Amino acid sequence: MNLIKKGMMALAACAIFISLTLSAAAQSKNKANTMKKKILFVVTSHDKKGSTGDPTGYYLGEVTHAWKVLKDAGYEIDFVSPKGGQPPVDGLDLRDAVNKEFWDDQYYHNKINHSLKPAEIKPEEYSAIYYAGGHGAVWDFPDNEEISAIATKIYENNGIVSAVCHGPAGIVNIKLRDGKYLIAGKKVNGFTNEEEVAVKLDKVVPFLLEDKLIERGGIYEKSAPWQEHVVTDQRLVTGQNPKSAHAVGKAVLALLSK
Repeated sequence: MNLIKKGMMALAACAIFISLTLSAAAQSKNKANTMKKKILFVVTSHDKKGSTGDPTGYYLGEVTHAWKVLKDAGYEIDFVSPKGGQPPVDGLDLRDAVNKEFWDDQYYHNKINHSLKPAEIKPEEYSAIYYAGGHGAVWDFPDNEEISAIATKIYENNGIVSAVCHGPAGIVNIKLRDGKYLIAGKKVNGFTNEEEVAVKLDKVVPFLLEDKLIERGGIYEKSAPWQEHVVTDQRLVTGQNPKSAHAVGKAVLALLSK
């Protein structure tokens, strides 16, 4: 009888141990999955178009239309800017339903108005990084080594690097561990020379984005001005102009779903 009791106790102990082990494994898996469900949006801190004195900042629609796609798919969005804090906004058109949804969302409106500093970011928490445009990006994205390092770590951890319009200014100087530029030999696009001329800022911006992307070895593709154009090459996604933001979000989501 004692042997039977001891056997039953041993079986019960084994069952408890197995249950605890499975529970711990499930918790660990859930934690990992949660960590994979975060995407980092980069927005500019620069508020003036060169010597013109005209205001600029991140272009709201380029944030919101990608945000909408990824947020609705269950991803948490964090915001970082070169200076942190409240970044300047451009293109504040609340007749756009998606812009209004974002602007009225207290949680996300508060998050972007209190954007994180680069030093506060842990790259391993993110599955993708997305550089939103707005002319300010051409001034303070390219030489920000902290954000470039974050993007490099995300990419080399099998994550996705994406950008739209002037946002690709943030990827022109990113180098990988082998010393090569991230975009070298990859299809890429961004705000075109023709579009820059059309808005009469080709002599104001510090460089023409199309020319810089080509200079860095990117295989530049484009459509006619103001047409949606998105390019995906490996884990790099780029869009040409504000109209392309939604499609960039969809392309990022497609890669994340694989």
